[in-house]
Amino acid sequence: MKLTFFGLTISSSWGNGHATPYRAILRALAGMGHEIHFFEKDVEYYSSRRDFVSCDYCRLTLYEDWDSIRRTALDEARVSDAVITASYLPEGQRINDEILELAHPLRVYYDLDTPITLRNLEGGGVSYLQADQLPAFDLVLSFTGGPILAQLQTLYGARATRALYGCVDPDVYHRVESSADYACDLSYMGTYAPDRQPGVERLFLDPARLHPEKQFMLAGSMYPGDWSWPENVCRAEHIAPGEHSRFYSSSRITLNITRTEMARNGWCPSGRFFEAAACGTPLISDRWDGLSDFFDTRREIRVVQTAADVEEALKMGDADLRRMAARARHRTLEEHTGAVRARQLLQFLSESRSDATVSAGNVLDSEMTQ
Repeated sequence: MKLTFFGLTISSSWGNGHATPYRAILRALAGMGHEIHFFEKDVEYYSSRRDFVSCDYCRLTLYEDWDSIRRTALDEARVSDAVITASYLPEGQRINDEILELAHPLRVYYDLDTPITLRNLEGGGVSYLQADQLPAFDLVLSFTGGPILAQLQTLYGARATRALYGCVDPDVYHRVESSADYACDLSYMGTYAPDRQPGVERLFLDPARLHPEKQFMLAGSMYPGDWSWPENVCRAEHIAPGEHSRFYSSSRITLNITRTEMARNGWCPSGRFFEAAACGTPLISDRWDGLSDFFDTRREIRVVQTAADVEEALKMGDADLRRMAARARHRTLEEHTGAVRARQLLQFLSESRSDATVSAGNVLDSEMTQ
């Protein structure tokens, strides 16, 4: 199968949650024998923080603007089995219009930020999608599952919706030797977001202030530079994917905090869950609906809502933490890898192709009887 993607970025993991799941899924697809082409606009923010300019599991085309690549990209899309555009795609509205005019490939939209997209569509729109484009896609995929899938159909007219959640590549994320540079009692990896910051204060910074004898580690970009951080919080502006395993393997426990819009909708596992679990690192997380669909909240992870909850987790014995982490790792390798998501994607595409064939047949039958 030939698949063409138009997405935010696969080449840079700096300040976004798109690159690593793309890599895991596309690498798995390539390993299954599928041909992948990924188109990415070459924007300055990512070009100066790029992990690579080419890879061995897909053809990567970096382009200056849509006009400069339009003819080549549409020729490539036209001969593909499926074309997938995505949230935060630069010039996405225009690209969607042109892709939706193609007759042969399945036209798929993949939203890795669905709650944020829908909120903004209600409040004035987004540059990468028009609401009236959603019904034209053969399939709409969402990083967020649960009730939001029905909303996409009932409120926005999407024909078919499926959840394609985050994932991990276990060949990249696994237990390694710890590093003194990242050694800590509690780590947190996440880009600054105003709506997530109250959780960072409550579940990460407050415990750090209460326990100056413990070491805390925060990895993430775009935090305001004039903040006063507790002295026992070490910071890293960015940790490249190649170092993520070492980061997690050096953490006694790691913390997940969910953006408000995502938590409100539920069924929104961050890639951090699966990356840390694959590395055998104990996980604690804020609560949201659907969390128990991904991990057992008593045996595989701990849910924390207050600084006191975090303190209780920090008091857990090493043996208990290891058992909890081992169970989460096993669950992740069984259910949440790039290979699992790749197989799910192929199944969704197959179902959509069958539905499209049936619909076309029904239309033909109707025309013949008129």
